[in-house]
Amino acid sequence: MLKPLHLLTLKAVVRSASFALAARDLGYTASAISQQISALEKETGLVLFEREAHGIRPTAAAHRLVDLSTHVLAAMEDLDHHVQELATGATGRLRLGSFPTADVRLVPAALSALVESHPRARIQLEEGEPEELVTALSHGDLDVALVYEYGLSPRQWPDGLTRHQLLREDLVLLRARDSGLGAQLSQLAGARWITSREDTAGARSFVRLCAAAGFEAAVAFRSNNYAVVRELVSAGLGVAVVPALGHVPGDGIEATRVTQRSAHRTVMALHRSENSNPLLPAVISCLRRAVPDGEPYVHPAGDE
Repeated sequence: MLKPLHLLTLKAVVRSASFALAARDLGYTASAISQQISALEKETGLVLFEREAHGIRPTAAAHRLVDLSTHVLAAMEDLDHHVQELATGATGRLRLGSFPTADVRLVPAALSALVESHPRARIQLEEGEPEELVTALSHGDLDVALVYEYGLSPRQWPDGLTRHQLLREDLVLLRARDSGLGAQLSQLAGARWITSREDTAGARSFVRLCAAAGFEAAVAFRSNNYAVVRELVSAGLGVAVVPALGHVPGDGIEATRVTQRSAHRTVMALHRSENSNPLLPAVISCLRRAVPDGEPYVHPAGDE
């Protein structure tokens, strides 16, 4: 099979009619150029140059081979360009998994920035809870997973995953405005509570918070959708503790930071340590920049 390098060398020698000039243009020695042309003549069975006392003269076969190889070399150059774009992530693919709250508060801004910087890259988004996302990540179905960990319900992540902490969010006590209820957990032992589904990290964290405050909460409603939780609180149907990203300031609700120790949630991005997707650094950077700035209960990674 003909080697593209030999064809490129032939083209340069035919253009310059000199091994020495072609060597200068291509960055080789004249001896290396002569060896490449000899190898091409042997491979093709063609005489490509007439060696004369004062130089060389391309044969008709050399000119014809240059003509025939033009499209091939152009295609190879185009292929090389596409490979470079894949290597830099310009036309790559990234599969991102995220949990619902981050899908509302972090992902849109991050993906907007990523699409702007890599307009021809293919970005896919999947939604799920951390357990589902980590399973998909470990199986190679995702490149990056946005997950969370409550301070009062720590997780064990599988080996082989790299973690990038994005933010720490306070847990926030929500109650209806003008409800007259206290602003501290210890003052709400007799309140009706709204929390997430049983056997979730949020529900476990809530139980431990209440136990530390000296009571067992009477749960009236459960939902993993913080928009639903806020509406129930606003309607005066109970009080709730939610992560800061689940709280959107608005009329009808008062919010207070929960002051108990470890009353926070950490949001991080995970990826397989051996994943070499060139888009990984870009998406991590975009996620960091998407962290809400100036919100009183949200602390970007590195903040105290």
